[in-house]
Amino acid sequence: MPLVKLQKDNAQSGWALWFITESEETLQAIGGVTMDDSISSYTKRVEWLAGRALVKELVEQCGLDFYGIKKNEFGKPALINHPHHISLSHSYPYVAAQIDLHLEVGIDLEQPKSKLLNIAPRILSSAELADAGEDILKHCVYWCAKEALYKSYGKRGLHFADHLLVKPFELARMGDLQGSIEINGFSRQLPLQYRIQPDYVLVCTKI
Repeated sequence: MPLVKLQKDNAQSGWALWFITESEETLQAIGGVTMDDSISSYTKRVEWLAGRALVKELVEQCGLDFYGIKKNEFGKPALINHPHHISLSHSYPYVAAQIDLHLEVGIDLEQPKSKLLNIAPRILSSAELADAGEDILKHCVYWCAKEALYKSYGKRGLHFADHLLVKPFELARMGDLQGSIEINGFSRQLPLQYRIQPDYVLVCTKI
C-alpha cells in the first residue's frame, strides 16, 4: 500500500494518508487483523482493512505495538491497550488516519463532487453558505472540516449547521481553519488544517 503522506507532529502524534492498491488478502496480512465479515461490499472491506493497516503504521511510528481497534458506545474508534486518540476517514481509493496522545483528533477525506452544493443548506450556517458560494472546493473543505469536528467530539446529537462552526477563510492549496463545537453549554475551539489535491480534500485537527 503506497504511503502517500505521513506527517509526524511529535513522537506521539501525527497523521497519514494511503492509496489502496492491494488485494483484500494482502491488506489483511499487513494490518494483522481479521476481516469483519458483516461488511459485504468489496470496496468497504478494503477500506476497513486499509484503515486498520494505516492506524497500525501510525501506532508503530509512536514506538508502540498495535493490538487492534475497538469502538465506544457512540461508535468512535479507539486503540486497544493504548490511551491515544485516533480518527479514521476513507474515500476509495484513499484512507486517512490521525493519532495523538492527548488531543481528541478528527480527520476527514473527501473527493469534491457537485452533490455538496445540494446538501450545503443542511450542513452550513448562513455565514458559511455565503462564504462558500458556488465553489465546490470550498464546500468540500467546509464539509471535511465539519466532519473532523464531529469526529473529534465523538458523540451524537450534533447538528452540523448549528453546532459545528467554521470561520470563513481564503481558499488556498493548504491552510489553517478555525473551527468550534457549540452545544448545550459545551464549547470548544478547535484549530484545523486543510490541504487540497487534484482528486481529494483533507482536513484534520491541528496538533
